[in-house]
Amino acid sequence: MHTYHTPLDLVRDRSPERPVALARPDAVATAARWFQDKFKGDVFYAVKANPSPWVIETLAANGVNSFDVASVPEIELVSQFAPGARMAFMHPVKSRRAISQAYFDHGVRTFSFDTHDELAKILDATGGAKDLNLMVRLAVQAEGAAYSLSGKFGVDAHDAPALLLAARRATQELMGVSFHVGSQCMRPTAFQAAMSQASRALVRAGVFADVVDVGGGFPSIYPGMVPPDMADYLDSIDRGFAEMMVHETTELWCEPGRALVAEASSILTKVELKKGDALYLNDGSYGSLFDAAHTKWPFPVKLFRGADGQACEVEGPLKPFRFYGPTCDSLDHMPGPFWLPEDVREGDYVEIGMLGAYGVAMNTRFNGFGDAETVEVSDAPMASMFGLAGRTIRLPREQQEEDRKVVRLSRPKGRAGKSRRRR
Repeated sequence: MHTYHTPLDLVRDRSPERPVALARPDAVATAARWFQDKFKGDVFYAVKANPSPWVIETLAANGVNSFDVASVPEIELVSQFAPGARMAFMHPVKSRRAISQAYFDHGVRTFSFDTHDELAKILDATGGAKDLNLMVRLAVQAEGAAYSLSGKFGVDAHDAPALLLAARRATQELMGVSFHVGSQCMRPTAFQAAMSQASRALVRAGVFADVVDVGGGFPSIYPGMVPPDMADYLDSIDRGFAEMMVHETTELWCEPGRALVAEASSILTKVELKKGDALYLNDGSYGSLFDAAHTKWPFPVKLFRGADGQACEVEGPLKPFRFYGPTCDSLDHMPGPFWLPEDVREGDYVEIGMLGAYGVAMNTRFNGFGDAETVEVSDAPMASMFGLAGRTIRLPREQQEEDRKVVRLSRPKGRAGKSRRRR
């Protein structure tokens, strides 16, 4: 990758015609080290959040050597860019061929499931292997997440005990429980509540878990969504684990995706047309802006103007804009509001920040668009949970009142004792 100090340097150097993904490996490294230092267990990166090779390599170089994978292509990606890494196939529904390839070709031993049929499929596709780590995905009731993930996967409380007992009997290695409190969780206590539900399921089944996997859901900062400190989430997990009915050697796992990579990338787009309060860009919902369109998140933005060495960041009175992407589909619309200088014009460049998670990962080639190049930059992200920038995103005065509506929970008092973990 070509390297620039800031996105402005890129605009000064040339006038990119295609969207440019701006990679910040230092942000990935910082988040990886934070989780390695603070989380009292094993950290599995959820590859789906951003499968870019530079992300995998940076994580591996900074101590994250375990990966949550959901498909054979993700397994192959990790095998290529983090050789020897441990992988957990945590998609609860897999084809027999995928299970077999993962086990026999790539040495994957950890598999998730939420039905007896899927457990039987895993055992059959691995030839009745006894060295499996079997993870039962539980459905949990949790509040405070921007995306609820409780509808598609997870065995319910009534059926969980029988499945836990079957998993315990099926392996001579690790048997564990996993769950997901939902993506972009804004309430740290959701983890503690989910762990309490998992503990009750284990007690009803009459089995001990070798692993408690608290999944993902760790948040990042976006306009209008400023979460509590990341340490509060680990406090909640510490307390929840201390209260669970588990034995002294039980391992604690987590699967952060967004939290490790959200700060690590932004997208530089070009304004092709201004029509009132609408800006037509060369990237959109079929490219890196899926969340901006379908969940209507108003990502932070900056405006650059000029080329041939004369580029500058544009400041001045702000107004709200909405975006349209380059395709001919009317669904390619990002309502925002995105607060930019009111004199934005054709040929300007808009940097859209905090897109390291589910940005380039969602990119398609619909209508022939979406072919973004990637360059590395070394400036700080627009916001950070890990001290890389001012923690909160600065908003124009007009939007500050709306931002105050965000629920800010009081920080829990103290930290629980050191969590139990298999060494």
